[in-house]
Amino acid sequence: MKKTLLMLVLGLSAGFAQAAEEHHEDAASQRSVDELVTVCAACHGEHGDKPIAPNYPILAGQYANYLEHSIKSYRNGQRKNAVMSAQAANLSDADIRVLSRYFSLQPSPLHTPAAPK
Repeated sequence: MKKTLLMLVLGLSAGFAQAAEEHHEDAASQRSVDELVTVCAACHGEHGDKPIAPNYPILAGQYANYLEHSIKSYRNGQRKNAVMSAQAANLSDADIRVLSRYFSLQPSPLHTPAAPK
């Protein structure tokens, strides 16, 4: 019983610590969502749904974790693109998280049709 209670308390403590750290990282971003999105909007459209070139991806409606992973990959050099690498280099982890959440919540023109029955 004591062991189970201790495990529960330790698990809750770890969860609270992680939530507090994520909140701190988000608050650490000195730039507003509007300021961050403005830079992205130049190529991907105001809501990430209307890129200026057909080979630029639509960001709206993508999974936040996919967007976060992609931007971090440009920042650390795993993905290669001169423009995106330069833009991502100026973003903190908190900035990337904010952008990823923003674009994931935007209505998207992307559609995956259901498989035929």
